[in-house]
Amino acid sequence: MDDIAVDERNADPCTSTGCLWPKYSDGKIYVPYVIANHYSSRELEIIKRGLDSFSSVSCIRFFRRNNERDYISIESRSGCYSYVGRRGNAQTVSLARNGCLYHKTVQHELLHALGFNHEQTRSDRDNHIRILWENITNDMKHNFNKINTLNQGTPYDYNSVMQYHRTAFSKNGYPTMVPIPNSNAELGKATQMSQNDIIRLNKLYKCCE
Repeated sequence: MDDIAVDERNADPCTSTGCLWPKYSDGKIYVPYVIANHYSSRELEIIKRGLDSFSSVSCIRFFRRNNERDYISIESRSGCYSYVGRRGNAQTVSLARNGCLYHKTVQHELLHALGFNHEQTRSDRDNHIRILWENITNDMKHNFNKINTLNQGTPYDYNSVMQYHRTAFSKNGYPTMVPIPNSNAELGKATQMSQNDIIRLNKLYKCCE
């Protein structure tokens, strides 16, 4: 399932041209959200845990929308996906009830909304993974296009919550990505944000300034 909505934007180039969420006078980043009413209480707990997890490791604070113009709207649509960065007005973060309600998935989609791309699209990815284009479903190849990402001095991270597993979008069950030089390295097994994910988030939003 393609999980970036509409346009393919580690941090997107748009973050230097206006797609960051604004910082308030207290140094925190407040991101308003609404949650559709079709989730069960257990599902809501998973979503809320994901939203709240950012406050303990960064200056990001997700809060229930009052009347703010720009906000994320968490809904169960078709699959798991998000726009990258702040888009203006309501922007959908889809967390389908069937398949998306995991802590790592909630964090992954929220990181997209905050301005981050997939690890395998990093500008330096060819030094760390080899893309096996012949195994990728044709209409999903765009998920592997390199982007001129802002890597903020952080290393490529196989354990990033933004790194897909090695058979992602495979059309034949064979790997679509192989780590290099150690092809046996684990890929895409994160259950939550890695230390590098957290460092990047804090650097991008200048949480410590």
